[in-house]
Amino acid sequence: MLRILGLALCSLLTCTQAEPGALLRLGMDIMNQVQSAMDESHILEKMAAEAGKKQPGMKPVKGITNLKVKDVQLPIITLDFVPGVGIFQCVSTGMTITGKSFMGGNMEIIVTLNITATNRLLQDEETGLPVFKSEGCEVILVNVKTNLPSNMLPKVVNKFLDSTLHKVLPGLMCPAIDAVLEYVNRKWTNLSDPMPVGQMGTIKYVLTFTPTTTASYIQVDFSPVVQQQKGKTIKLAGATETFAFPEGYAEGSSQLLLSAALLSSELALLQKSFHVNIQNTTIGELPPQTTETLAGFIPEMAVAYPKSKPLMAQIRINKPPKITMKTGKSLLHLHGTLEMFVARRRGKTTTSLFRLEVHFNLKVQYSVHENRLQMTTSLDRVLSLSRKSSSTGSFNEKDLTGFITDYLEEAYIPVVNDVLQVGFPLPDFLAMNYNLAELDIVENALMLDLKLE
Repeated sequence: MLRILGLALCSLLTCTQAEPGALLRLGMDIMNQVQSAMDESHILEKMAAEAGKKQPGMKPVKGITNLKVKDVQLPIITLDFVPGVGIFQCVSTGMTITGKSFMGGNMEIIVTLNITATNRLLQDEETGLPVFKSEGCEVILVNVKTNLPSNMLPKVVNKFLDSTLHKVLPGLMCPAIDAVLEYVNRKWTNLSDPMPVGQMGTIKYVLTFTPTTTASYIQVDFSPVVQQQKGKTIKLAGATETFAFPEGYAEGSSQLLLSAALLSSELALLQKSFHVNIQNTTIGELPPQTTETLAGFIPEMAVAYPKSKPLMAQIRINKPPKITMKTGKSLLHLHGTLEMFVARRRGKTTTSLFRLEVHFNLKVQYSVHENRLQMTTSLDRVLSLSRKSSSTGSFNEKDLTGFITDYLEEAYIPVVNDVLQVGFPLPDFLAMNYNLAELDIVENALMLDLKLE
């Protein structure tokens, strides 16, 4: 039954790639760890405790009274994927049934049995969440021993045991299957809840449709909803960019695939946070941020400001950030303006020196911390500079490429990395620990190879 939990998980994943978003594929590695569900739900203990109680609508078993169950063995659970359906499970266990027999003495029946059921994976119409429902539960007797007197006719004993066990066991064991499934289903309840991205908005992972089961895994297609704090939904750009699970991963392993389009939409939540004003004369390894330093690139600056003045820079990102991914490399594209001012004392109007349109790329490294996706960037290169205005006359903006490159690297990239520390939430299912995942950049997506240890 614990495996059921894992299967449930796997079923949640579907193989669709209709829209950019996220794909989750769960194999037997994750499923097998759900053995803990049986222990966490304490279903066997509850089952044994309920066995002796009189249940509504349950007829008494002829030939045995004061029925009790004890010595329930730890179950061995076997799971198999059923393509297009869900999971087939077999629970092998044993127990001792006690009571007063029709002979008048104490009776013990030691039973070894298998419980089998097909757990169909569905999508709840109201919540949109995955749910498992059991079908065709059967109890198969593997071995039966009893302390009934050996001088009784074997046919009489066998008839009594067969009649007794087939009345007791299905009503005793099949509800245990349902109880474990209910426990598993509750593990999905937070999956589609909106999760905050700092104070800027939320993301929720919505199932595109009913999860699909294959012979090797269950896969689900997510259509994530990225929403700004004020309620506006950010569309996932790049719908034509295909992404898929790469080959080469071990059969039965589990992965989460996040599209570049999804990551771009999440970064769009932070776009305004990338706007910055920088007014520091000393920045890292840069020369002093003054008009005298600029005059080395723009000679007219020395004429306009014979006395060196401190600088202030204003950077605005005017297009949504965009992530691109090729195997082994991910870039963050930023388009915006960089305007340089002469800094004035408080209360004085600043003077714009020039305003440049700039397009630059940042290399992105990914990690997971506290189950949130983290990004750290470093400057890749400045792709283009174009002068939009200047108060010091015309100049060749390409002469500023080195200055702007160093400035972005020393003054602006730390600001970006500080903003990115907010992290991005990952799908919340079965208390998955993403901190153990191995990350890999593939074509148009980030792959998280999920690990248990």
